[in-house]
Amino acid sequence: MARDGPPLVAIVGRPNVGKSSFFNRLLHRRLAIVEAVPGLTRDRLEAACEWRGRTFTLVDTGGLVLGKTQGLTASVRRQTEHAIADAALVLFLVDAKAGLTPQDAEIADVLRRQGRAVLLLANKADDAAAELNAAEFHTLGLGDPMPISATAGRGIGDLLDAVVAALFGAGAPAGAAGREPEAGDSAPVRIAFLGRPNVGKSSLVNALLGQDRVVVDEQPGTTRDAIDTALTYDGRRVVLIDTAGLRRRTRVVESVEYYSTRRTHQALVRADVVVLVIDAREGITDQDQRIARTAYEAGRGIVVAVNKWDLLRGYSVEQVQRVAQRQLRFLAAVRVCPTSAVRREGIGALMEAVFHTAAVRASRIPTGPLNRALTQAAAAAAPAADSRGHRLHVYYATQPESEPPTIVLFVNDPRLMTADYQRYLERRIRDAFDLAGTPIRWTLRGRRPPETARTSE
Repeated sequence: MARDGPPLVAIVGRPNVGKSSFFNRLLHRRLAIVEAVPGLTRDRLEAACEWRGRTFTLVDTGGLVLGKTQGLTASVRRQTEHAIADAALVLFLVDAKAGLTPQDAEIADVLRRQGRAVLLLANKADDAAAELNAAEFHTLGLGDPMPISATAGRGIGDLLDAVVAALFGAGAPAGAAGREPEAGDSAPVRIAFLGRPNVGKSSLVNALLGQDRVVVDEQPGTTRDAIDTALTYDGRRVVLIDTAGLRRRTRVVESVEYYSTRRTHQALVRADVVVLVIDAREGITDQDQRIARTAYEAGRGIVVAVNKWDLLRGYSVEQVQRVAQRQLRFLAAVRVCPTSAVRREGIGALMEAVFHTAAVRASRIPTGPLNRALTQAAAAAAPAADSRGHRLHVYYATQPESEPPTIVLFVNDPRLMTADYQRYLERRIRDAFDLAGTPIRWTLRGRRPPETARTSE
């Protein structure tokens, strides 16, 4: 597995100096959650940033607190240290209003030892007085501090010019920011990991990456933003999207959790396949079913990961798969994969199921085989007549769209299609063309106007 993409630019600093606001300002959109709460950002949040024809990957990190070796704060620090180690350039944010602090000096020492290129940014320089305060940061020994204001946008253009010059040189041609996609490249498969809090979504992402890319802690709700990570898995380009745990809507009361939930739903929209992560010890809950139905109704392919499999005793793989498929039967033969993120077990089978689901969601059934399958289905079980003795007739079918597969049925009267008979046709289509794990959209079109419309003219 290898990481893809343009050079990394990491934003670092102590807690609450405005890193996430600065991150959002550079991207011109609110991607990171911003609240007046120290330590809000925990994972590394990445996004592509473009300036003057050059593209780099911007990385927002959690507040860097040195000294602690255990607990959530230490996990956040390790994530920031990984970002610094991977970065081609570090943007070190300090607070011009608060002035120089011992924590700033400690972080500056770390950056000097790392030997990374650093731009020192004095944030919150919203007025002349704050800009004058920025001068004291010269003592950090990291060059001239650049006064900026993430909230007002002050100095952002000059800063981005400096970033591009540091990464590519003043005379570098546009497009030098990394490998451009070649003609034969396929789009990456975007995989969103969804589930309730503390079921192991982040642990599964880390197991796939082979490193602790996202913060994992026993405290529920550790992940707050939706974290995208691009990599190549077994020769295939993928984007892994770790998301915040989804609680029942009535329990989402804090503003931070509200925005986390919104980020998770936005991640669902941009995903191709959802990996629904379930805690093997707790089984499939009502909330798991709600999350699965939301993903299914959004038209996403779905694979179920029964995580923490190693902690379950007395059940075979086949039993777990049968139970899960029965409780999630509305997902239509979804693939169920027992996994153990801690032991890195079941990862290969999970990814094989993801790639298969992505392929069938993007597939298009030829018109001839589709109509033969429907003809055989109608011959095996004809639709029942309604109370007036009218019976549905399916004349023709075609699939004009994929992702998810959309089938258009031309019938004598769409009102004669019952929910039961549509489910029957869907089962026959799935059996004939192996469309497990992907929704099917149905559109019914009448060959002639309904009788009521004709008589009313």
